Amino acid sequence: PQKFDELRHQIDHVIAEQHRGPTVAVNLALACYSCNKHKGPNIGSVDPQSGQRANLFNPRTDLWADHFKWDGGVLIGLTPVGRATTALLKINAADRIAIRSSLIEEGGFPLSPAL
Repeated sequence: PQKFDELRHQIDHVIAEQHRGPTVAVNLALACYSCNKHKGPNIGSVDPQSGQRANLFNPRTDLWADHFKWDGGVLIGLTPVGRATTALLKINAADRIAIRSSLIEEGGFPLSPAL
């Protein structure tokens, strides 16, 4: 959550401008600096399980619960989209898991209404 991040979250193009993604609300999403940096202009990656190309999760068209589930502070990709997104964005880097685990202990993650 932005509240616990030193760096401001950024407005990111879901489909990058270089891939003809327009700068309109339906193609924009709030992303933490780390996710935005790792995503770059990518619209797809490789599913680490199958080795096949997969689209990245699109928060405007995909349902989160179809592609991901939490296991403590670790985000599990359930589908090629979920696994490719989790891998490319380095969602489960050790430092990120540690932060989420601390927030879980404090009752601040997953997001609680008080945040």
